[in-house]
Amino acid sequence: GPVLRWFQGHLQRCLGAVRYRLRERCRVSLSAPPGRPPTLRIVPCSDYVCCHIAMAVRLIPAIPLGDALYLTALPPDGPPRGALWGLNASRQEQRLLGWVKERAPASSCHLKCLQILKGLRDLRGQGLQEPLGSQWGRVLSSYVLKTALFSLLLRGPLEAWDERFLVERLEDLVLFLRDCLRKQVLMHLFLGNVSLPEAVALPRFLREATPVNLLAAFDGLTLDSVAFQLVNTWIQAPHIIRMYSCPRYLRPPAGP
Repeated sequence: GPVLRWFQGHLQRCLGAVRYRLRERCRVSLSAPPGRPPTLRIVPCSDYVCCHIAMAVRLIPAIPLGDALYLTALPPDGPPRGALWGLNASRQEQRLLGWVKERAPASSCHLKCLQILKGLRDLRGQGLQEPLGSQWGRVLSSYVLKTALFSLLLRGPLEAWDERFLVERLEDLVLFLRDCLRKQVLMHLFLGNVSLPEAVALPRFLREATPVNLLAAFDGLTLDSVAFQLVNTWIQAPHIIRMYSCPRYLRPPAGP
């Protein structure tokens, strides 16, 4: 809370400094709900012809640790057990993606698999009753899905991720996640992982860290329920896409 208030104060002062200079091109505003990271909204002026796309950028406080690693402030509904800061290793993720891209087929479908699974997760979450509805998105967070994908990719062979095998690889990803949920174990991709390719140079801080189980914070009953719903979502994927993609099911936008 104190960090967010401090951060928002600095953002408001920065916004005042740039708003006048940008007045002919766009309108810039800052929304800061209590206890949530602030969002910068950029709306182009109607006569500014280069771009007519409005943007909303979530701004998150971060503390640099060196070696392109950062601690980022977690929202109040982030991981339980009192965790206030998370580790951001996006540079290392990019290195691993580059390593995969060099060895996978040019038409590899691994990123499409991740996008489709995220979409199914979001659509299915709209029809779940509480408390599973709120637990669903926390257990199957984007980072958990991404970690499962990378873990499966590293098992190889990468040739099997050619786009013509999209459905088979997507099913493999769903079943791999189901097994992780049932076993209640999905290890962090970088913290203490000694099996990563040597080409993905990891900072010493990551190599020597204690391995972390991303599912350790959730009880077995919750993970079993999510595992069951995940497989059910995959089986009913065409029906779920048709049903929850209808306009009457779409959630209203968060803001103008």
